[in-house]
Amino acid sequence: MKLSDISLMFTCAALWGASFMFVRISANEFGAIALAGARVAGAALILLPVAVMCGARRDLLRHWRAIALSGITSAAIPLVLFAFAAQTITAGLMSILNAVTPLFATLVAWVWLGQGLTRMRGGGFVLGFGGVLWLAWGQAGFKTGGDGAMAGWAMIAAVTGSALYGFSANYTRERLAGVAPIAVAAGGQFVAAAVLAFPAAAFWPAVSPSPRAWGALATLAILCTALAYVLYFKLIASVGATRATTVSYLIPGFGVTWGALFLGEAFDADMAVGCAVILCGTALATGIWPRRQPEALNHPERILIPPAKPGYETLS
Repeated sequence: MKLSDISLMFTCAALWGASFMFVRISANEFGAIALAGARVAGAALILLPVAVMCGARRDLLRHWRAIALSGITSAAIPLVLFAFAAQTITAGLMSILNAVTPLFATLVAWVWLGQGLTRMRGGGFVLGFGGVLWLAWGQAGFKTGGDGAMAGWAMIAAVTGSALYGFSANYTRERLAGVAPIAVAAGGQFVAAAVLAFPAAAFWPAVSPSPRAWGALATLAILCTALAYVLYFKLIASVGATRATTVSYLIPGFGVTWGALFLGEAFDADMAVGCAVILCGTALATGIWPRRQPEALNHPERILIPPAKPGYETLS
């Protein structure tokens, strides 16, 4: 990978890692639905003109139904869920929980697309979700009530949002292969804005949010959503989709760092262990590590569930 590609990867990770901090700053003042609605509306206003200038108008019109579902599952619902979670749990914890997205993507590929699952990958699933349970045990308690119970529901919301990201990644790959990525991004943000427009207006805060919250919202829309998408697509064009997805492994580090530096969040031993376990499990489940893992598909005795549709490539 060239130095410029590495710079792009770290920039994307830094922006997406920072998004959890800005959501944390603004969620309590805007509310989950209003914040998510305003965020995607701002991003759509930026990305749509870019898509048109890039000649993606035909893709937008031809594939609008698939783009619409992609936008709902990759933006509208997950962003509401993460904004809800941000009202209770820290930015660092949200960024760690977001790291299970590749786990869900591989799980959906196995269940829906029939892609082979080896013993190594099966162990990775168990390990990764074990890390989530470790975090839930240490950071939330449903039986204690009060803040502990709210933290538990917030973590469920964040994990559900990550699951939707995992589904959307597979859906986009299956239904929108060959479609210009900028068309998928711009159209998805537009649909998400349209879906959330009425609910966001209905739940718009009665008290005007502070300038700090507005600044966080603007940063979310412009930098953490619109700019990050453009940079990510440039990275995909340069190094390919498989290598580009490794940016997911960098996001928790930035999310935890930004939360500690600017919000004074603590990074305790439970979070460190949970983060390490989740990342290790995800690396195993997706085939990122060990590097020879994809070759297991050539050895039937090492496969737990054979591919239902021969010819599909693995996510790794």
